[in-house]
Amino acid sequence: MTVKDHVSTGGRHAVILCHPDSSSFNHAIADAYCDAVRATGQAVVLRDLYAIGFDPVLKAEERPTRIAASYGQDVLDEIERIRGCDVFVLIYPIWFGTPPAMLKGYVERVFGAGVQPDAVQGRVRTDLLGRKRLLSFSTSAASKVWLDEQGQGQGLNSVFDQYLVHAFGMRSQEHRRFAHIVPGLSARFADQYLREVAVQARRTCAQIAFGDEALLADPAIVTRMAG
Repeated sequence: MTVKDHVSTGGRHAVILCHPDSSSFNHAIADAYCDAVRATGQAVVLRDLYAIGFDPVLKAEERPTRIAASYGQDVLDEIERIRGCDVFVLIYPIWFGTPPAMLKGYVERVFGAGVQPDAVQGRVRTDLLGRKRLLSFSTSAASKVWLDEQGQGQGLNSVFDQYLVHAFGMRSQEHRRFAHIVPGLSARFADQYLREVAVQARRTCAQIAFGDEALLADPAIVTRMAG
């Protein structure tokens, strides 16, 4: 059995893209990731939040602390679309130190649907996200040096990435950050970054298909998945 034969038997990725400009580098990241995953034989569910007009505003009746909370059809539809995925991939720009409000709203309304505060504090595995992988790609117009001076990476990791893993009982998280993404970004750097996205996609596919231990024992699996 070849690597691709093995991979084609499973693996499903929910890619949650949050950027208003369809020509943005964030969209290019999503395309590169999805193409690399599909090339291995695994499946992708792409949710472009701006394209679908997702409403990020949590409704009073959706609050999980309410008795018999009820959810909008848009939330129920989203849950069904991403249910059963092995990895949840968030792609977004950093705006004023945090992810866009629309992505935060998706976390509140979709990821958090029916999740009680005591379950969050107890790191209870949710049906939707429990034991699943979280992978993030974020972009910033600022330089890496400036972001590091502000403690951006560490702060975002604590208040968003790690919080999601702990709140929903997820398995693990990884985060790839691309700094100084500005108009006029050279094609050379753009291509380099997108190749890194594709490598990360194949690595994640290998983790799903073969497990972390197998990947540690044979890192060349990622290279073989490319062709």
